[in-house]
Amino acid sequence: METVVLNDRKARLIGIPLLSLMIPLVTHSDVFLAGNVNGIFHWLSTCFLNTFLLWEGNRYIFIKSRQFFPQYNQTTQRLVYQTLASIAYTLLTTIVVDYFFCNQLLGWEERAPFLIGFRISLIPTLVVTLIYESVFFFQAWQQNVKKTESLARENVQSQLEALKNQLDPHFLFNSMNTLAALIDDENAPAQKYLDQLSDVYRYVLVSRERSTVTLEEEMAFLDAYIYLNKTRFRENLMVEAQVDEAAYQKQVAPLSLQMLLENAIKHNIISKENPLTIKILQENDYLSIANNLQEKKTFEKSTKVGLQNIINRYRLLTDQQVEIHKSEWNFTVRIPLLP
Repeated sequence: METVVLNDRKARLIGIPLLSLMIPLVTHSDVFLAGNVNGIFHWLSTCFLNTFLLWEGNRYIFIKSRQFFPQYNQTTQRLVYQTLASIAYTLLTTIVVDYFFCNQLLGWEERAPFLIGFRISLIPTLVVTLIYESVFFFQAWQQNVKKTESLARENVQSQLEALKNQLDPHFLFNSMNTLAALIDDENAPAQKYLDQLSDVYRYVLVSRERSTVTLEEEMAFLDAYIYLNKTRFRENLMVEAQVDEAAYQKQVAPLSLQMLLENAIKHNIISKENPLTIKILQENDYLSIANNLQEKKTFEKSTKVGLQNIINRYRLLTDQQVEIHKSEWNFTVRIPLLP
């Protein structure tokens, strides 16, 4: 469960006494104007106790509601839960303060109508709720701005590194279109290979401005990428995918699956004697990409675009962590499927 930390000590030290003074001055100004010492003591002590209990209680409700419903898409559920809990707590506090503290302890015989006391008690409840909600939404907005800026930087870094030392994608894409027109129509394998290569670069151009894409889009791109590599490695490279239909509408970071496949192909032996098998499996809200481990003794030079880049990008997109598992025989990376 998420830990909610509130830096609100000053607000409580100032807010509780201030509200305790302002409420009776407004609602019972006649008592203060008349100089009724007993009445002034009664309303100040009652309002202080009432405000203290309501502030601390609604603060606790706010913290718990944030823990139970931490996600942005749970805002409606959180507000409904928080509102109902606050009203119920305010009602209970009003009963305790009016009938036990005022009547039994202070011996105050004059009883105000219950609904009036309850409505007055809603004032500190409303003030506390507005303060915490306003601060929370402002902080969330600041965090989202920072995440958006960081994610943009990560995407730019990923694009620059992935395309480093390569021809300009637009130029290469246009050149492939020209080459397609030069290939003989009877040479179907070459035409198909070029079509798949064009699809790969088209996806790179389209997705590089987006922070997430649907799994359906990423898998369609991955099919083209796999075709290019299977043309090279043939039966020595096997890729299996088992994903539920509903999961295709989930979101993933663009090019993340391609990076994981590229790492598996780059760092493992692929031969007739040692074929490489890559499995893409859905595991609840995660997508698992696993391969049998048969590492090369000499690694190709890494561009450092890979696991760390994927980890950084997902850290900006969700609280769910990218999971990495390595055993003697297998290497697995699990990435979150985003709503």
